[in-house]
Amino acid sequence: MLHILLVLAALPPFLAALPAQAQPRPFNCVGAEKLEEDVFAIPFARGAAAPGEAARSNLAAAAELARREPERRICVLGHAAAREGGATTGVQLAAKRAGQVAAALAKLGVERDRIRAEARRANFARGVVPEERSVTVVLLPALPPEAKPAEPARTPDAKPQAAPAAARPAPAAPAKAEPTPAARPAAGPAPVPAGRP
Repeated sequence: MLHILLVLAALPPFLAALPAQAQPRPFNCVGAEKLEEDVFAIPFARGAAAPGEAARSNLAAAAELARREPERRICVLGHAAAREGGATTGVQLAAKRAGQVAAALAKLGVERDRIRAEARRANFARGVVPEERSVTVVLLPALPPEAKPAEPARTPDAKPQAAPAAARPAPAAPAKAEPTPAARPAAGPAPVPAGRP
């Protein structure tokens, strides 16, 4: 039991020494196959999961454009022909191909967190998917810069401000009190009961 505790105690420094993995930026590739500009086809040999020599020029061109325009995200869409196995095998092969191309782009200097690799099959995709042995690299259009709201400057000895009027509860309305007979103002002579002179 003691040796387990010693191992667990040694883990935090060990984990801190490991290289940090890039966290993907939030984006998706839905509809990327419909884009026509800045699209690169990376060919694969039948049944192959790694790109061959024929893929080098298109990979280099895609990486060069991605490095020049760092604000753009990259969708890497893997494909596999129907003849390359059944539905499951084809999707697995398409995913491996997309992963290999994403890794190759990262080796060519493209930040890994800008790349999203996905498998596409004609019978599962919303748009038109090429029925071929390739990977499609699509550079998505750049998003407009997001406007960040300005935060008020805080000083160390600044006191917190009171909540805005809209956030404060409304004061309770005073209860309506019925006037007592003694408090009624006199409005002339007191009324005489009926039947008395």
